[in-house]
Amino acid sequence: MIWKLALISIGLLALGFAGIAIKILVKKNGKFAGTCASQSPFLNPEGKACSMCGALPEEQCKSES
Repeated sequence: MIWKLALISIGLLALGFAGIAIKILVKKNGKFAGTCASQSPFLNPEGKACSMCGALPEEQCKSES
């Protein structure tokens, strides 16, 4: 019984990783859209500038251009 559950869990994890890998391969230049942390109110509740590109929450990510 435990082996069945372990195999199903491993299979679902493998399926998730395969889905992410396919998404990266299909996306242009392998980049995810909207990865600038300053754009997310959950990750940036204080409204600080992005530490990677310096964009403020109301600005578009500067690393995309």
